[in-house]
Amino acid sequence: MSVTATETSTRTIRIGSRKSQLALVQTYWVRDTLKAAFPDIEFEVCTLETQGDKVLDVALSKIGDKGLFTQELEDGMLDRTFDFAVHSLKDLPTNLPEGLMLGCVTERVNPADAVVFNEKFKGGELKDLPEGAVVGTSSLRRLAQLRHHYPHLTFKDIRGNVNTRLKKLDAGEYDATILAVAGLERLDMGNRIDQILTADVSLHAVGQGALGIECREGDQEILDVLKVLEHKPSKFRCVAERAFLRTLEGGCQVPIGVNTSIEDDTLTLIGLVASVDGQRLIKDTISGPVGDAATMGVELGDRVKGQGAKEILDEINAANRS
Repeated sequence: MSVTATETSTRTIRIGSRKSQLALVQTYWVRDTLKAAFPDIEFEVCTLETQGDKVLDVALSKIGDKGLFTQELEDGMLDRTFDFAVHSLKDLPTNLPEGLMLGCVTERVNPADAVVFNEKFKGGELKDLPEGAVVGTSSLRRLAQLRHHYPHLTFKDIRGNVNTRLKKLDAGEYDATILAVAGLERLDMGNRIDQILTADVSLHAVGQGALGIECREGDQEILDVLKVLEHKPSKFRCVAERAFLRTLEGGCQVPIGVNTSIEDDTLTLIGLVASVDGQRLIKDTISGPVGDAATMGVELGDRVKGQGAKEILDEINAANRS
């Protein structure tokens, strides 16, 4: 069913969002884009806190990974409190609850990781930091890769939203911290970026830089509205990445990194699994038609499993349970 102004003149569509500043910036962008396309529909933003927002004194990898930043939003869709939810796609599990689906993927912005330094180290790079300098990151993916490339550094967990992390950095608790380029730029904090990590140093998280809009399965009215936001090249890239992650049975809090690119109609996916200590890195690459994105992700996942990735992930999962 296509959505027209006459059909929706009194329609209100409710959008679910986390309460964090970054989540709201992203959600308001979605709302404003849809409002411009459908001026006769009212779009209402509904906010709540997720478990991941509330528990800030425990490492993410220790809390568990089943919908850490999404479950409360998903419950709201299933009980029809709101019609769809806006997520940073990297936070959205690859296996969604029954009755929900990934409605669309927005155009991806820079998915790379960024380094922000304490004032005393401005102008340098990670390799220039002195022995034992403290780098804050709550991501096992970043931790594993950076330990591999910069074994002279000390890594310390850091939690909280972007502003909280930057305050801790500026107060001298850390000498540097690692954040997503996309998040900093969406918050108009791109000026805080001191170094952007290249793919040979840090492969990014699955879905990083894109927004994932989750909605109820079969809700054709909402799906028709969301088509305005869909960006097919970004969708193909993220489908491949999410299939890779799903095949490895990994969640957001495991050291799995990816990088994707599209040239003409050929998609290239690089996938990595690393041990937390950075000693073992398993990396492989696959290329093929964009239409085979999901199949390629599965194939690459199976391939790295056979190269030892399964043993690494089993060790990490066992350690997290203990």
